[in-house]
Amino acid sequence: MVFLLNDDLEFPDPSLADDDGLLAIGGDLTADRLIKAYSLGIFPWFSEDEPILWFCPPERCVIFPEKIKISKSMKTIINSKKWAVTVNKAFNEVIVACSKVPRKDQDGTWITDDMINAYKNLNQLGKALSIEVWENDVLIGGLYGVISNSVFCGESMFSKKSNASKMALIYLCKQLNFKLIDCQIPNDHLISMGAEIINYNEFKKFLDA
Repeated sequence: MVFLLNDDLEFPDPSLADDDGLLAIGGDLTADRLIKAYSLGIFPWFSEDEPILWFCPPERCVIFPEKIKISKSMKTIINSKKWAVTVNKAFNEVIVACSKVPRKDQDGTWITDDMINAYKNLNQLGKALSIEVWENDVLIGGLYGVISNSVFCGESMFSKKSNASKMALIYLCKQLNFKLIDCQIPNDHLISMGAEIINYNEFKKFLDA
């Protein structure tokens, strides 16, 4: 069953989401609503010509930071120190870069201008952060996401050079103190780095911790 949101910040029970995770339609992208949504494991995901769609899949793709897999080739890149990594140095640039990355089987991006402005606002409130990867002071990769207690809810990543987004993810896991990285939807790239699937109830325990 899909619910229509009104002006208050309440969401329906996530267990009522459709099989694909779609839970609700409507509402807005204010900071209060987004913070509430992520605390429940709900996230917005929609295209430019669609109303705001809110999802909460029954299963989540996550990475436990201590289980991150680092390939030999990535260890070589890390040890070379040819790339520098920063946190929240260029949030705006990262989210814009993510919005321009071509998506397989999609004509456009789901990171609309309204989404960009909403997450910039969360970043200013200390509720979202970015990881940036630099080569010779040029931004070559990164990721951004939302902070919900001890969980980092990853939203998107980009690479202008091969493995740059992997570098950002490894730094996130190794250098910051999150208990869980929420990747939302699985893909081969994430699975190769140690991502696994857990059910919503287990995921919610981390959000509540």
